[in-house]
Formats: sequence, C-alpha cells, structure tokens
Amino acid sequence: MLTVEKIGGTSMTALNDVIKNIIQFERTGQQLYNRIFVVSAFSGVTNLLLENKKTGAPGVYHKLANFKDFHKPLKDLITKLKQINKSYESLGLDLAEADKFIEQRLKDAQTYLENIASILTSGYVNKEDILLAAREILASIGESHSAFNFTNILQNMGINATFVDLSGFHDHRSFTIDQRIKKDLQHIDFENTITIVTGYTKGTEGIMREFDRGYSEVTFSKIAVAVKPQEAIIHKEYHLCTADPELVGVDNCFPVGNTNYDVADQLADVGMEAIHPKASKPLEINDIDLRIKNTFQPEHPGTLITREYICDKKRVEVITGTERVLMIDIYDPSMVGNVGTDFHIMQLFYKFGVSYTFKATSANSISIVIWDKDFNKKLIQELENDFEKVTVEKMAMVCLIGSNMDQPGLLARSATALAKKGINIKSCGFALRKVNIQFLVAREDFKEAIKALNKEMI
Repeated sequence: MLTVEKIGGTSMTALNDVIKNIIQFERTGQQLYNRIFVVSAFSGVTNLLLENKKTGAPGVYHKLANFKDFHKPLKDLITKLKQINKSYESLGLDLAEADKFIEQRLKDAQTYLENIASILTSGYVNKEDILLAAREILASIGESHSAFNFTNILQNMGINATFVDLSGFHDHRSFTIDQRIKKDLQHIDFENTITIVTGYTKGTEGIMREFDRGYSEVTFSKIAVAVKPQEAIIHKEYHLCTADPELVGVDNCFPVGNTNYDVADQLADVGMEAIHPKASKPLEINDIDLRIKNTFQPEHPGTLITREYICDKKRVEVITGTERVLMIDIYDPSMVGNVGTDFHIMQLFYKFGVSYTFKATSANSISIVIWDKDFNKKLIQELENDFEKVTVEKMAMVCLIGSNMDQPGLLARSATALAKKGINIKSCGFALRKVNIQFLVAREDFKEAIKALNKEMI
C-alpha cells in the first residue's frame, strides 16, 4: 500500500522515536518500503531562519530585510545546525557528511543573500519580490538539512532510503511546483525504497507567496495528488482530540476516530489545524483519505478524515476555540434599509487584506471578528471616517464542531452550561448547516468556557 506521510518539526526532532514508531513499527524487510515521507525542518530551525512563529522574534531573514548585517546570525545558525547534527550521531548519522552538507548549503545561501543585499541597496528593484526570493532561499535550508540527515541515518541502518531535495538549490530551470515534484519523483522505484522528501518545494509561483509557513503541508498534499496513494498520513506529537487535553484534562477528552474534511476546515478556521485548508482541498477533491496519527502512540489508528463521513449519532465531535481574536463593531443609524453597507465594509477589509472568522448583523450595526495579528489601524481609521462609531474589543471564541450535530436544544444546553459558570455570551452564531456553533466570550472566560462546554457536551 503506497502512502504519502508527513512528519512535523517537533516529531522530526525526536528522530529516535520517529524511526522506532513510524519507520520500523510492525514492519520488516519489504514492508518498510512503498512510503514517501515529507519532512519538516527540525523544531525551531525555521524560526532561526525566518522569524519565531509565535513571538515574532527576528531570524536571519529580518536582518537582511532591514538592511542589517545577517552574517553573524548566519554563522550562529551554522553552529546550531552542527549541534543538531551532533545530537543524532548516536543514531548512526555520519557527522562528517552531515556537517559538510550543511556547511556547503549555507555557504551557497550566503552568496545568494549577499547578491540580494547588493541588489536591494541599489534601489532599482521591487523590494517585495526580491525579499520573497530571500525568504524562499532561507526556508528551503531547514527541510534540506533534516531530510539529508534522516536519509543518511536510515541508509547507515541498512535501510534503502532515497533523498529527494525539492529545494532546487542549484537548479536554474523554471519549473512550477507540480512540475518539479513530477520530475524529481518520476524515476523512483517506491516499492523498494523509503523516499525522504523536503517539505519545501521550489517553484516559479513561489510556495511561500501564498502559503508562507504552511508550505510543507502544501508539498505533502501536491505529492499525494501526484502519486495517488491509498492513504495520506500526518504524524504529529499529539492526537486530534475532542478538546485540548491541557485545558480539560487527559481523562476528560479522547481522540476523534473519524471525521470529514468540512470539520477539518472548521478546526483550521479557529487555529486547531489538523491540516492547512489549502493543503486539504486537493486531497478532498481527489478523494484521498487523510489520517492524523500521534508519533508517540504508533499502535493507535488516529483520526481518519474522509470526504463523505457523517457521524452516525447526532453529537458534538470537537470543542475548541481561540483567545487571539478581536471584535470590530461598526455602528451607524443610517444602516437600516440601506443597500450596500455590508459590501462597502467588506471592500475596506479586502483593501487591507484582512479576513474575518465571524460576522453578526443587526439593523444598525455589524460585528466582525478577526485575528489579533490582522489588526490594522488604517482599516479602523477608514471605518471611523465612514461610520458613526467603531469599537474594537478583545475577545475569545469557543466553538462546538461536528459533522452531525443538528439537534433540538443544543444551543440552549450550550448557553445554559456557560451561564452556570457565570460566563456572559457576547455574541454567537452558526450557519444553516450547523457544522460550527461559535460563541464570543471575554478572554478571561475562555478556559472556563471550554471546560464548561466539554463537561456538558463530551
């Protein structure tokens, strides 16, 4: 059975567990093969190359982008990557080969970046496009490093492994992402090798232009569509659970056995991402089943996501949410009966590239929920110029999500559970299909709201 599998950065860092729990678990001989692994960079490496995904702390890229000296952070990066190499020597990594590979890759990258810096200072180029090229160059290094090391270790264990570097680092030819994937995979005998592929793919369209840090899942998805596996698998460091175990306790939640791609999209929309929506869509369209597995519990079948699945019982499947949202309330007495007010507001959101996750309307007001990170003062200023009153308030969102939960009294039960804990509902809403019921509450009530809803529904 041909499978395409993705290993995330946190799992990759635990390479010993990956080998034991994913590569070798209940497999010997030829059973090891017919598997394509798309790997992320080791945990924290892409943060050093670009920026810290959570805190925004600058990496090499931001030094270059702000016309600062990037040579020292690049030198520090080499030291860090060699330390990572050293930590895998006990697994069989050829340290000399691994150090040689990453030294040469970073030396070449430094040459490219120095040329980019020179071009930037000339003022004759579009800064945005040239910086995107720098971002692509840097991002590719992390996945090439981890994929090379992983392949080297497996080969030294006597396992036939093939390293596929989709970064195209020294390839000047103009391939799209799909063309590069097809070219680099077309001659591989999957039945007799484990194929280790970089999560970054170089293409003329620029994989980071649209997907940015979600690019490894896009590579994974595009490879799956290209080879049509029996199953696509993502290995994470946790199960996809009915609620966050850290909030509700491990004894008060359990792994989701089955769900569908619609539910996966709803989860991603509030930050509980099983897979990036733009990566899941090609899988869904091509009817490729996706399994989410826990790297550290290989015996567990995980969560199977399919196109057609509907839960056989009416129930809530997942309770989740986020504390990182803002509600923008736009009030104007002239809204009532006025055609086009909503359209005008959406034009402003489009102008500033701001997407929303929730919207509620009344006669004279429209409330829109956005992510904290998307807050834009200029957007608020333009809204204030056009409408009588604009209010911005920090919020938290809690959600009930499921493939089949349209049942009488669900909303009442949810509201009652929150009311018993003294939690005020600022706003709530759901679409006709009732796949996702959303409650807006004060941020300080977020954790208690999740616990209350989990106790009532799960």
